[in-house]
Amino acid sequence: MTKKTKISLVLGSGAARGLAHIGVIHCLEDHNYEVQYISGSSIGALIGGIYAAGELDVYVEWVKELKRRNIIRLLDISFSKKSLFKGEKIIEVLNEIIKDRTIENLPIGYTAVATDILEQKEVWLTSGSLFEAIRASIAVPMIFSPVQLAGRVLVDGGIINPLPIAPTLNDDSELTIVVALNGSPEIFDVENEENLKNNNENESKSKYQIGIEKFIEGLLQKDIANKNKQDLGIFNLVTQSMDTMQTSIARFKLAANRPDIVIEIPRNICSWFEFDRAKELIDFGYTRAEDTLQQYEKLQERRK
Repeated sequence: MTKKTKISLVLGSGAARGLAHIGVIHCLEDHNYEVQYISGSSIGALIGGIYAAGELDVYVEWVKELKRRNIIRLLDISFSKKSLFKGEKIIEVLNEIIKDRTIENLPIGYTAVATDILEQKEVWLTSGSLFEAIRASIAVPMIFSPVQLAGRVLVDGGIINPLPIAPTLNDDSELTIVVALNGSPEIFDVENEENLKNNNENESKSKYQIGIEKFIEGLLQKDIANKNKQDLGIFNLVTQSMDTMQTSIARFKLAANRPDIVIEIPRNICSWFEFDRAKELIDFGYTRAEDTLQQYEKLQERRK
């Protein structure tokens, strides 16, 4: 039996682009790499935590069934001053998948990175509830409510560290592989958008519920339509600002702590909430990882 290469895996932040992390993980498994440690920020903490808990297949099955209308229903409007969405419906789904697990009991080493917004510093969550760690790391400001944990107010880890390489520096793995979701833009074929209006479903809903869903759908459609344009609405402006900030920080992290392999996912492959494109994004992650690994292996052969 071929000896597996033990790796530390760093999964970056980038909203729906993070579904490519799943394809990368599948590719690494197929190419005889064994993940012994994961460090993740935001969507990277989510995918990494679910994988470390052994529930990635369950999550993939769920996310592949998502349609735009499902995402709209998951984004429950909040009427508080803290966030646009409450996030309770998404949290319920994640809680059901992750269950009551503690980080220290996971079979794979794991760190979720969040941001202490009051102290203005990053926080490494390496023990305690896996669910709470993930919840804190994905709490995007203005989008989802902050998480209060151990006397701290925690928000999305990508604000300070979208590519958390540092938590892996003392690992005894053979390689450190980074998946960066802020790669240079590429040209993609654009397919016609699916018509999401379903009159039969609307008949059974109240006018209030229909109005809320149309409002959210309008935000998502503007986010998708404007992702390559200069005319930005408030919602798109928030997500583009986050992307700009995270891209700049990610470049610095890569320069400061150069990993062995960097798998880059182009930042224009999808907009923030296009989770309905799961299969496409997972497949892209697999292909991009396979190409990157082949280039790395060829380079290693030349050096021998």
